[in-house]
Amino acid sequence: MPIETTLVLIKPGGVQRNLIGTIAQRIEQRGLTLSGLKLIKAERATAEEHYAEHRERPFFGSVVDYLTSGPIVAMAVTGENATKAIRTMMGATNPVDAAPGTIRGDFALSIEDNLTHSSSDPEAAARELSLWFPEGTL
Repeated sequence: MPIETTLVLIKPGGVQRNLIGTIAQRIEQRGLTLSGLKLIKAERATAEEHYAEHRERPFFGSVVDYLTSGPIVAMAVTGENATKAIRTMMGATNPVDAAPGTIRGDFALSIEDNLTHSSSDPEAAARELSLWFPEGTL
């Protein structure tokens, strides 16, 4: 199985609700490693580049506004099949469809504040990691 590094962002709502430790603990308990971790205020340009594929969609402005509305945590997560493992752990994008036991299924109620972002595939992870960790990771 491939060892991958992927990106997880804990969005402002998750930071505000003090879920940083809970989310990080679940990731570590799964057997994955935090190879990068920082609490930051997202720059608007970085958030716009992060969501660039959605630039023409009607929700683009609101997701960028939300991501830049408060502190976020950026995590680089490394391990076997990390990208798929993290996506499964986070649950469906819309929390009302997320299974119990997932981060969103256990802690989120609305798609507007679904607590986290995780890379969709290894290629997206590489692009996103370069945005949020330009200095590199461990």
